[in-house]
Amino acid sequence: MIDTTPLLRLYTRFRSRQLARENAPALQEQVLKRLIARAAATRFGRDHEFARLRDADDFAAAVPLRRYEDFWSAYWQPRFPNLIECSWPGRVRFFAMSSGTSSGATKFIPVTPEILRANRRAGFDLMVHHLQERPQSRIFAGRNLLLGGSTLLTLRAPGVRSGDLSGIAAATLPAWARPFTYPPAEIARLSDWAEKMARLAERAPTDIRSIAGIPSWMLLFFDELVRRHPGRGERLTDFFPALELVVHGGVNFAPYRPRFAEWLEGSHAETREVYAASEGFIGAADRGPGEGLRVILDNGIFYEFVPVAEITAAAPRRHRIDEIETGVDYAPALTTCAGLWAYLLGDTVRFVSRDPPRLLVTGRLAYTLSAFGEHLTGEEIEAAVTSAAQAIGSGVRDFAVGALYPEESGDTGGHLYIVEFERAVSAAERTRFAAAIDADLIGRNLDYADHRAGGFGLLMPQIAVLPEGGFAEWMRRRGRLGSQNKVPRIIADPALFKELRAFAAANRAD
Repeated sequence: MIDTTPLLRLYTRFRSRQLARENAPALQEQVLKRLIARAAATRFGRDHEFARLRDADDFAAAVPLRRYEDFWSAYWQPRFPNLIECSWPGRVRFFAMSSGTSSGATKFIPVTPEILRANRRAGFDLMVHHLQERPQSRIFAGRNLLLGGSTLLTLRAPGVRSGDLSGIAAATLPAWARPFTYPPAEIARLSDWAEKMARLAERAPTDIRSIAGIPSWMLLFFDELVRRHPGRGERLTDFFPALELVVHGGVNFAPYRPRFAEWLEGSHAETREVYAASEGFIGAADRGPGEGLRVILDNGIFYEFVPVAEITAAAPRRHRIDEIETGVDYAPALTTCAGLWAYLLGDTVRFVSRDPPRLLVTGRLAYTLSAFGEHLTGEEIEAAVTSAAQAIGSGVRDFAVGALYPEESGDTGGHLYIVEFERAVSAAERTRFAAAIDADLIGRNLDYADHRAGGFGLLMPQIAVLPEGGFAEWMRRRGRLGSQNKVPRIIADPALFKELRAFAAANRAD
């Protein structure tokens, strides 16, 4: 294989100069004007009089904030799957299927050629950041492994398909890029995730230079490597000695960090986080872990940020990129070259720097647990679980939490954490784990502390333990096993949580 990293090095020098002189407000204004001009003749553009809009203020006055459900009911569902000149010019030929975080309901996100090109350009920004840190990199001297979904897509109408965004990206990969990617087509097409993992691990070449995916799926793949090649070793360097980069995103990495540190022991690889939603590739880490993800400003996405504290207001403020403040929780609203307009993504973010803008993904708008008025955020729960895992010296592969409601008069409700640990844990360790979660949340959240006072308003957390691979099996049974489907951390849907509780009861790790 020809090493094309020297070409990437030339691009890195060019792009680095661009990034160094970025003017965030000017770039964003240009992006918005181009998007409005492209879509002026669409149904959405006509409905919102795009032809008369001149700047971001006009846009904010004309286009209200919308969630997915609003777009789906008003614009996409009536004509689905044949979206022609609807909210973006031309015909939408791909839809990314994405499950909601708390309910698991499937969403169909339009994917256009423009957003696919934008995603690829964003991927090059990630490589630029890597080469800035590793100028002697040879990342394109081997292959890059994407633990993505199946490229076998569902035909919705003639010429219109749906599936995993990573599967769509792989299926539409330019011919020049294919020699540098893994897996091959016959494995990439597999929709059975367990079979795909086995085939990937069995045939994975040793010249892999980068691995990208959701942390929980990557850990499953790493374990499969060891099972398929006994005696070879238990670290990634034993399988991929030239590995340089591990790219992760989609979920909070903190609970996985200790386990990845073990897998990467003796390796020269670094980890980098990305913020790549089905709706668009938003940012990538240009610094170390925890220092924020640099927002990509010139790539077909216009950003607005709504303070989370105002999200339910009749007219919440919409801050542009030059108006954001550090330390404030915002809900991002995206306007994209896939026909999304002031679209509330559903995430919450917090900026750690303004110039250049860097952010941390802190949770989901609907990612809260408040069945009894305790008002716990996803960020607080994940931090407590991470701390509790450290307290007992075991990593957590995945977890989900939901409410246990009182069944009889006089009963007290509480929370059940269903956890898949990295190792077997004793009954005493489970008790310590629950106590550590409780203590951490009491210290973080006054509402939770008030409800736990005396144990009258909220019981001590309960723990149910799944065996290794338990969550993967549950997701498989639900038809949700794949890279775009994440285990819902907080489950607000009582029916879905009841289903998981029944599965956990039948598949306990004793």
